[in-house]
Amino acid sequence: MKMADLRVVIKIAELQSITAAANQLDISSSAASIALKRIENEVGAALFVRTTRQLRLSSEGERYLPLCQQALDLLQQGQQAINDERQSINGEVRMAMSSEMGRNLMRDLLNDVLAHHPDVTLRLHVSDTQVDFYRDCVDVALRAMIAGAADESNFYGFKICNIPHFLCASPQYLAKHGTPTNPSELMEHNALLYKLYKVTHDSWLLLHGDQEHKIKMISNRACNDGDLVRRWCVDGVGIAKKSAIDVAQDMLAGRLQRVMPDYQIPVTELWLVLPSRQMITPAIRLIRDELKQKINGLRAELVENHILAEHEWPTDDSIVG
Repeated sequence: MKMADLRVVIKIAELQSITAAANQLDISSSAASIALKRIENEVGAALFVRTTRQLRLSSEGERYLPLCQQALDLLQQGQQAINDERQSINGEVRMAMSSEMGRNLMRDLLNDVLAHHPDVTLRLHVSDTQVDFYRDCVDVALRAMIAGAADESNFYGFKICNIPHFLCASPQYLAKHGTPTNPSELMEHNALLYKLYKVTHDSWLLLHGDQEHKIKMISNRACNDGDLVRRWCVDGVGIAKKSAIDVAQDMLAGRLQRVMPDYQIPVTELWLVLPSRQMITPAIRLIRDELKQKINGLRAELVENHILAEHEWPTDDSIVG
């Protein structure tokens, strides 16, 4: 039901006239009659008894209209609460994220948030190392985690999305070195590796049906900056294992393409985490919602362009804490 239709019905009952209600609401009599008809069709009963001279509530209308007024009041209260929250989006947001997220997806998103909400100030901690909320003076962090890890953490958080991962390479690299089609061929290619906390991630786990393939890759370069690994991949110097979020725009623009799409990489999860529930502000809720919307848009584009299938990027929402 539309709130506007409910308002029309309540005004008709108050004035006992469709014409008078229409005049007071500044709409046509036919529009008021149509609104009333829509509500009666939804309810499945006539709310008014009509005669040539007057209009009065039916017995169904007498029972329905008070509840209708209560429902409208609650809807208006809910709308006002949302409006109040939107108007109160302000204050400082101290947020941590990976270098790749900060430079690419989040940079544009946060620019838009601040453009529409000038009372928000932003303090970013951009690093591929995990922050300490208290030592690093951070209120909220965007973290990629293995599935289920959030349930075992001591933080409060919102799951933003699942993250599928791809093997990818530039068309130039594949034209020069060939396209691997199985794990044995993949091992012959140069891998672009990510390094974190002195650990170089050179073992790649691939799933094919019920088979697992753990491959030790050879590489002539590794870096602790995920965005540089992506740029190397676009430069055409090797094959990388990257998240769909990080390489979505490169895939859509044709700068990168998937390698061995029949082999899957375990899905991880992206979470917005806070040290406590009390740290959640309207500004953080807004960033959470905008991020979900942005990533859903990326997912839809990748599916529409047949870069991935819907089942490869499962969707769900979760909260921990």
